[in-house]
Amino acid sequence: QPIFQEQGMTETVHNWEDHGYLATYIKKNGSFANLRIHPHGLVLVDLQNYNDHTKGREEADQLLNKVEERMKELFHGNIKRVKRLPAILRGGVIDRYWPTADGRLVEYDIDEVVYDEDSPFQNIKILHSKQFGNILILSGDVNLAESDLAYTQAIMGSGKEDYTGKEVLILGGGDGASNIDQMVIDGCKKYMRKTCGDVLDNLKGECYQVLIEDCIPVLKRYAKEGRMFDYVINDLTAVPISTSPEEDSTWEFLRLILDLSMKVLKQDGKYFTQGNCINLTDALTLYEEQLSRLYCPVEFSKETVCVPSYMELYP
Repeated sequence: QPIFQEQGMTETVHNWEDHGYLATYIKKNGSFANLRIHPHGLVLVDLQNYNDHTKGREEADQLLNKVEERMKELFHGNIKRVKRLPAILRGGVIDRYWPTADGRLVEYDIDEVVYDEDSPFQNIKILHSKQFGNILILSGDVNLAESDLAYTQAIMGSGKEDYTGKEVLILGGGDGASNIDQMVIDGCKKYMRKTCGDVLDNLKGECYQVLIEDCIPVLKRYAKEGRMFDYVINDLTAVPISTSPEEDSTWEFLRLILDLSMKVLKQDGKYFTQGNCINLTDALTLYEEQLSRLYCPVEFSKETVCVPSYMELYP
């Protein structure tokens, strides 16, 4: 209590008998601290203040240092473990916190908002990271950074394929392929050039064409025309923008993409796709189960790569 009183903070205590107690300390400038003590011995201290400069963070650290030292004195050095977490900065102009696919919160070294627009389909952000360069983020999902050559190499077969003279259909891939969202292409064309080069400057070249369409009607049209490809590369987002009106669930949507892709793939053709975070074992198993439910038998293999900006392994 004396430590917080020195800061001009007033105390209110809530006691729940068998469930421990909570003490709150409030300062006139709106800063406050919560001290929550649980019966089994866990003590949580949460300090919040509105301050966006280094001096404010230093003052908060000094206060927490005093609290930690006093706790050690009160418990006569019998504290098993003390863990201090870095400050989470809320409401800033630059959002540095993005979840991994398996739900862990990661703080990126974002220092600039390069592009931030809402399209009819999704929110599109391109943020600059000191480590990873520009990062494309679609509706909160980290898609690709300038550092992520490993992702591109893996989804193209890790250098084992010869694409000379072959016909390739790429689904998704807003940084340079068939895509439903023109605004993704516009953003990438201007701000992700280290990834897509000049391919998006013209949507049609000597040996390629970029289609601004939903891939499902495109696949159905090609299947009806009897057009066949040597390779189909699925670079759609992990979670589809919409599964309606085609299907009722994400899994049925993914199976629809797989079935349609098989119909336009040559007998000896190959289909490449991303998986998911290696920690999502149930989801990966479910995906593999979909492969046994296709209209035609398929063989598959997989490899795991580290995608830098994902900060996780991806099969």
